[in-house]
Amino acid sequence: MKILVFIVFFLLMGGFYIISEKSIPLNNENNVREFFELYGEWFSTILGNTENISGNAVKMQWIPER
Repeated sequence: MKILVFIVFFLLMGGFYIISEKSIPLNNENNVREFFELYGEWFSTILGNTENISGNAVKMQWIPER
């Protein structure tokens, strides 16, 4: 449950950060569309970075050689 709360909090903070950095008022359809495009790009970048980190972690030598 704590992980789910953390994920939701992280995603909300990302959305609020995009809104504040780009000064996007969400009072019309074009701004909402722009927000979701930016949010999608941000989320895609997060997924790509997670993929890279996971791939590098799998390739690492975790068991010491004797």
